[in-house]
Amino acid sequence: MSEPIVFMLDVAAADAAEPAAGWASTVRRIEPGAPSLQATELSATRGDGVFETLGVLDGHPQAVDAHFWRLANSAEILELPAPNLGQWRVAMRTAGATIPVDRQGGIKLVLSRGVEGTGQPTGWLIATVAEDDFRSRTEGWKVVTLDRGYRHDLSEHAPWLLPGAKTLSYAVNMAALREARRRGASNAIFVSSDGFVMEAPQSTVVMRRGDTLVTPRTDIGILPGTTQLSVFALAAEWGLATESRLVPAAELLDSDGVWLMSSVALATPLTEIDGHAVAVDRELTERLNAALLARRE
Repeated sequence: MSEPIVFMLDVAAADAAEPAAGWASTVRRIEPGAPSLQATELSATRGDGVFETLGVLDGHPQAVDAHFWRLANSAEILELPAPNLGQWRVAMRTAGATIPVDRQGGIKLVLSRGVEGTGQPTGWLIATVAEDDFRSRTEGWKVVTLDRGYRHDLSEHAPWLLPGAKTLSYAVNMAALREARRRGASNAIFVSSDGFVMEAPQSTVVMRRGDTLVTPRTDIGILPGTTQLSVFALAAEWGLATESRLVPAAELLDSDGVWLMSSVALATPLTEIDGHAVAVDRELTERLNAALLARRE
């Protein structure tokens, strides 16, 4: 197993000018096993921070702008300082360059509130080579649906629950994956308490109905999917329509294909939902993954 590579960032304000030495001078590679975070770091003690994970293909970080702006949106929701685009762009390229060009990988970006009492945010990146052979792209996954515990209109009534932010508080998501495995599945799909499809713990849900690709709209307290955005752009080129709307959970079983989409795993077809077989569009799955793997930005 390859050792993850950690880079600490001397976090700059969003409007800070690039230093004379360049933004690269603000990115420090940490030696394996060396200390990187203090024990009083609020990301560790309270999960008070946000993150993003980018895929890396042929040494190129993917969907950089989409991930940065989603990081910035999450930071705004948590009232964290806005990140500096130029600085994080350089940091992403620096981290991406450590992943062998013949391997797929990922970069995790983290921005936290910092060490308690300092008022100074902490930023870091983790570059990882994917050990997965991604057989799931051809074999597919069985999933279960799990109640997320709130209605689809949470954003309107309880914004303090941080709907739409990708926070470090991922205990619920990890618990959902463990529950899925206890039920003999590989993953889960969250459903609102009033019966609408939301998202998977680490992925976006997309389904095909005829010549239309459909994904849940994001104002129901879920994240906009960066890979889903790429797929919808491809769909437009291929003559497929796209929709973002409320999706009743029953539609998952009455579709022409369902996928979980994420930055590293890409498009994983679903073969079974809650014990019921679902249609698998193998031709479109292969076409989507081939196009996503061919990206260079």
